[in-house]
Amino acid sequence: MEPTEYPIDGVLDLHTFRPNEVKSLVPHYLDECRDRGIWTVRIIHGKGIGTLRETVHALLRKRDDVRSFALAPANQGGWGATLVQLKQ
Repeated sequence: MEPTEYPIDGVLDLHTFRPNEVKSLVPHYLDECRDRGIWTVRIIHGKGIGTLRETVHALLRKRDDVRSFALAPANQGGWGATLVQLKQ
């Protein structure tokens, strides 16, 4: 299979990826956003039982370039998405 080109637009919907891809995908996506001057990122992890959300939050806590992150407001996915503010 050839790699699929995924748009780097500040919104990463993890529904289209396998759970074992998330640990490498999220950091790579954030790096690409920084390279393109995108400082606010919305990561859609879904509501479910919270396992994927916790994985995403653990990855964000390890990064020096994350200024802050929080669950999204209701109109942007609520607790099914996380808003990330990257340091400029």
